[in-house]
Amino acid sequence: MSSNDSITLHAGPINLTFTDGELRYLCIGAREILRRVYVAVRDRWWNTIPLALTDLQIHCVADQFELSFTATHQQGEIDFAWRGAISGATDGTITFTMNGAARSTFWHNRIGLCVLHPPNEAACEIEHTDGTRTMGCFPRLIAPHQPFKDIRAVSHTAAPGLRAEVRLTGDTCEMEDQRNWTDGSFETYSTPLALPFPVEITADVRVQQSFSLRLLGNANAATKPQPLTLTIAENAIGKLPRLGLGLASHGAPLSESATELLRALRLAHLRLDLCMRGAWQAELARATNEAITLQTQLEVAVFLSDDAANELAVLRAALNELHPPVARWLIFHEAEAVTAPGWVGQARVVLRDYDATAAFGAGTNQYFAELNRELFSKPRINYPADVLCYSANPQVHGFDKATLIESLSAQADTVFTARHAMPETPVAVSPVTLKPRFNQHSASEKTSDIHRPNNVDARQASLFAACWTLGSLKYLAESGAASVTYFETTGWRGVIEAEGVTPAFSAYGEPYPLYHLFAALGGWLQAEVLPVTSTDALRVVGLALRKGKRSSLWLANLSNRLELVWLRGSSGMWNGRSLTATGWQASSAAVAEGRLGDRLEITLLPNEILWLYDQL
Repeated sequence: MSSNDSITLHAGPINLTFTDGELRYLCIGAREILRRVYVAVRDRWWNTIPLALTDLQIHCVADQFELSFTATHQQGEIDFAWRGAISGATDGTITFTMNGAARSTFWHNRIGLCVLHPPNEAACEIEHTDGTRTMGCFPRLIAPHQPFKDIRAVSHTAAPGLRAEVRLTGDTCEMEDQRNWTDGSFETYSTPLALPFPVEITADVRVQQSFSLRLLGNANAATKPQPLTLTIAENAIGKLPRLGLGLASHGAPLSESATELLRALRLAHLRLDLCMRGAWQAELARATNEAITLQTQLEVAVFLSDDAANELAVLRAALNELHPPVARWLIFHEAEAVTAPGWVGQARVVLRDYDATAAFGAGTNQYFAELNRELFSKPRINYPADVLCYSANPQVHGFDKATLIESLSAQADTVFTARHAMPETPVAVSPVTLKPRFNQHSASEKTSDIHRPNNVDARQASLFAACWTLGSLKYLAESGAASVTYFETTGWRGVIEAEGVTPAFSAYGEPYPLYHLFAALGGWLQAEVLPVTSTDALRVVGLALRKGKRSSLWLANLSNRLELVWLRGSSGMWNGRSLTATGWQASSAAVAEGRLGDRLEITLLPNEILWLYDQL
């Protein structure tokens, strides 16, 4: 069998999956106990080094199992291998040991076991290395720093009358809130960050660690699996955010066909990045032309240096010459993770008379973590921005499909935390991309292969990317984001294949499924958002909108299998259309009737988006 095939295992009452050297989704009935247990090898820039799995041995008997394998991490100077052994007993006890050694001398930031806890509010108890214990709770607001340190064991309430205890040996551990980077988890990891890093490990040095999970209490107390049900609330909680796209980074102008397609999206804005120490004038001219042609405005991210006074004066003169339609300024400093208030004030003085309606946004061009640590953790926040901004992508720590899906709910947590810290300031998430645009820990950018840069994801043109984006918009809209900028207009980071540029995924000028999703949403600008809850949001999510007397519901099947969904809270007659690689087509659920409170049954194909809208 292939090393990345998933294997379903049972340890007494616990069901779990083994894939590619790690454990995923340790559950009792419908209750998720742990999200992931794995070994991480991270280089000096915090890049995760992938593993190759060999010599996999599996022995399963009824509700218990044993397996072993060899894992090898090789990339550049790094060569590390370890032997893994995992067992599961009938009482729900699970153990995972790793016994490894460096096969070269290299610098690293982390080597060792990591445990991901699902992002649920639950009481927990921490056992420290000296044997003392601390009571606590997984936080609702995203914790800016480690909520728990000096960890030997973590136990938490898994269900009424049931606790789950995780114990780690071989190193001192601590926990961080990975929602800071929109990972959907709390991570207990080895080697505290207070220790110096990177660290050199020499060839033949051994690393040995172990993990155990033990159940304390009544495992029958956990809830049993229920039918996958989505429920639409009756009362709206806000408006659909203003939606925009980034200016294409490949630099080529829009073709006539791309212009026609993009105009149909009715975008609120295009994002333009201006590095004031670079050759930005041509980019401003291109962006101005495209915004006017597309009948939209610009979200201008200005990256200042310490020579900001002169840079802003030159920019102000260029505005008088080009007359770009500016909706919002995002002010950054090239050497700061979070924009200092002074730069915002300086930009406002110089630029505010160009267009008095343009807002001045600031925050970070990096991750929510920077805002949370440098701004929100202060006892008093006095930040002069009209709009608070940060970027988001789901692949800071992991790259597989499951990790991308887990990140969706964490996007809502970032908005919730930001609005709690600065309740009067609108939140703009800009941009949202599938992969990091750059590595903030490394001055050099590397390409993943000769054909595709590191910031490009091969799934950009897939139906899954459209499903993921619908999930992203659902969570950002329901949590109250005011504006969201996604991807780019054209090219391998866009929504349409570029013309006149080396094609990435399809024929010149061909729209991706992402385009068709945004085209459908274009008719629902400023619509009211109705919350949609799912009994399993890692499989199917929904976005419900209402505009006047019209209603619309988008369902996204995030999984690779058929999903039978029970839909509650819908009423009336519905038309149905399904998103395919070439656009929207009539669905087998084309006409469905249900009364409020009744159950409407729908079957979704793998990675299908079903658009249901009422008949008038």
